Amino acid sequence: MVEPPWLAGYPPAIDWHAAIPVQPLPALFAQSARRFGPRPCLDFLGRRYSYADVERLIERAARGFQNLGVTKGARVGLFLPNCPQFVVAYFAILRAGGTVVTFSPLYAEAELRHQVLDSGTEFMVTLNLTALYPRAQALIGGTQLRRLVVGTLSEVLPFPKNFLHPIFHRREIAEIDGDAVRFSDLIADATPPAPVAINPDTDIALLQYTGGTTGTPKGAMLTHANLSANAHQALLWLDGVRWGEEKMLAVLPFFHVFAMTVAMNLALYVGAEIIIHPRFRLEDVLRDIHRKRPTLLPGVPTMYAAINSADLRKFDLTSIRFCISGGAPLPVEVKQRFETLTGCKLVEGYGLTETAPVATCNPLYGVNKAGSIGLPLPGTTVTITDRNDPSRVLGAGERGEICISGPQVMRGYWNRADETGAAIVDGRLRTGDIGYLDAQGYVFLVDRIKDLILVGGFNVYPRVVEEAIYQHDAVVETIVIGIPDDYRGQAVKAFVRVRDGARLTQAELLAFLESRVGRHEMPHEVEFRAALPRTLVGKLSKKELVEEELAKARVKSGANVPATDAGADLARGSPVADPAR
Repeated sequence: MVEPPWLAGYPPAIDWHAAIPVQPLPALFAQSARRFGPRPCLDFLGRRYSYADVERLIERAARGFQNLGVTKGARVGLFLPNCPQFVVAYFAILRAGGTVVTFSPLYAEAELRHQVLDSGTEFMVTLNLTALYPRAQALIGGTQLRRLVVGTLSEVLPFPKNFLHPIFHRREIAEIDGDAVRFSDLIADATPPAPVAINPDTDIALLQYTGGTTGTPKGAMLTHANLSANAHQALLWLDGVRWGEEKMLAVLPFFHVFAMTVAMNLALYVGAEIIIHPRFRLEDVLRDIHRKRPTLLPGVPTMYAAINSADLRKFDLTSIRFCISGGAPLPVEVKQRFETLTGCKLVEGYGLTETAPVATCNPLYGVNKAGSIGLPLPGTTVTITDRNDPSRVLGAGERGEICISGPQVMRGYWNRADETGAAIVDGRLRTGDIGYLDAQGYVFLVDRIKDLILVGGFNVYPRVVEEAIYQHDAVVETIVIGIPDDYRGQAVKAFVRVRDGARLTQAELLAFLESRVGRHEMPHEVEFRAALPRTLVGKLSKKELVEEELAKARVKSGANVPATDAGADLARGSPVADPAR
């Protein structure tokens, strides 16, 4: 058997061949509760819970779910922002034998209804906020949804915020219907939950909805083994994590699988304290780093770009030891500037919902190659195959489709056998991403197949153009897309946000790019904007801009230019108010 190319330069302290243990997720938390019982587990806006506190709440909530009728395999939705109820309900559902289905608080009612119907969700946990509860309540009738479990922020806030929140935020609080179950009643029964046998390799812990490689929302079936394996793989990669001593700053939403695995599951696995933020506010994040001294910070590139643009003179960020970027490509300029400003190591990882999600990452100690998404995690194999013939494996430097195999790869798509068969070929997950392996096994992501721009028959990869634009000192953020063009089929358009106080014109930017991109890659049009659209986890979103441009083309030509599926993950502004304000 030929050894994979990445082994020659693999971090010496990490064994790619290491056995990856798998276990039921409730056991993962129970082990930490036994080991770290009195240690702080959760910090929610100043209210702290120990591991023993959270274990006790999980036990009671698991019994409560079983009393409601949650049985083995029942789908239970979490329609929540980051809050203690998310963590408690997540592990309680699994301990009761159920399957978690996550719902973004940013979903419109139609998106919620589609996912409830598709998943067969029977129970849902939410908060008594006007932005959440009425939309959840409207789903009862016409779907399989039977009961709502409704929590409040007052029950998890510290004094005096727990008393002040209902007063100062009364317009944001909905009255709970008599048919709903209050979270406080769910955890009222102290009887231990009935034990449920869980096979980690086959039992589905999570239905995580994703557009996959086709754009059609579908549930990735992630088993207990997938999720526990990925937490352990991440632990191996973060060589030097101190058991029972770390603090994780959780700003990314737990309903997104990157935050679920890294900010929640990994943190709880190693006995870290999770400092929970309901959403990203730059000033709040910087203040908490300064005061509470977290040591681990997973984020998305736009988060690090925001920190880069802040006045950091009054904040001490030196407690942060490891920063991991995921969810979107990390521009080289953003990485380098962040490391210069903070002195913290920022490494880029890569993965998909279908891989629970982390598949590759740059090493914390070792070579970080500019533009690379790193090396495969322990137990993970990355293969580059021919886009048109997935059975044909390509050699070093050849561009093709990135394919992944390993213990974190999903079982398949929920109730979609045909799409599962198309996505997993010869035991490898086809990612829909274009990339290559270099001679040392580092993975380079060129772009998504569906984002490829065809300009007069030439392939243009948006990420290549974006990386070139980011080299301009005035640029904070950019998105590059293809727009309809009568002559060339498609043309390149760049949307750009410049730094506050900076000036930049289209002519100046194009002149800057002349020596950095090819003629076919040169933007045909540049549009400057005060803000660029983001997805629900804060990463830049192309979909909204693509839809805008197609709408313009339809109006201009009168032709039937097809609309795209704008998707459920466009950022429409968080409907969940920060209870600390």
